[in-house]
Amino acid sequence: MTIRTRLPWPVRLIMTALILGLAGAMAMWAYDMGRSITGFNPTTSRQQITKLNEQIEKLMIERDSLSTSVDAAESKLNIERSTQKQLAAQAKVLEQENIKLKEDLAFFDSLLPTATGPAGVSIRRMKVALIGPNQLRYQLLLMQGGKGTLEFSGSLQLSITGLQAGKNVMIVVPGNGTVDADKFKLGFKHYQRVDNVFTLPEGVSVKAVQARVLEKGQIRTQQSANL
Repeated sequence: MTIRTRLPWPVRLIMTALILGLAGAMAMWAYDMGRSITGFNPTTSRQQITKLNEQIEKLMIERDSLSTSVDAAESKLNIERSTQKQLAAQAKVLEQENIKLKEDLAFFDSLLPTATGPAGVSIRRMKVALIGPNQLRYQLLLMQGGKGTLEFSGSLQLSITGLQAGKNVMIVVPGNGTVDADKFKLGFKHYQRVDNVFTLPEGVSVKAVQARVLEKGQIRTQQSANL
């Protein structure tokens, strides 16, 4: 037969509360010990987070600044490239103008002796060149020397020699029925420039061109150029 002693319920309640409190205290102690062992500190962590956010914001500002600098550099480089292209184009135009001025200077230099030179019409300069498969460009400077010369009225005639289908050919322009015969007419007192393009028959390979200045059907002067 076992005799059990029962404690009054107030005592049991107090003992239960003490046990629970002790358990809670031990749990809190274990938690604090764990934080101290791992180095965890809420205050320190918040400070670190704030510091990291500040660093991130600073890096973003630096990134934006560098991006702006790169954009500005690229824009400046594009402007410089565009400027270089424009300068190159202007230089090419100036070079062409310089060539033209030199030609004009040579032309006007050649005019100086005409007043005291021998009377008569002459071809002072002649240039011929192929500018396409069947396009012949011819340029001439015609002059009339002597003082008080009268107006010259005549015509220009071209004699073109070459090959066609392996055979020698000669083309005289303007020929009979030439539509653009008017552009071969000449009329000047001191000088006249001629700069025209003639369309060759298909398959003609030009070897030489002879220019003749005619007056009333008579040859006054002539000059040849080879290609």
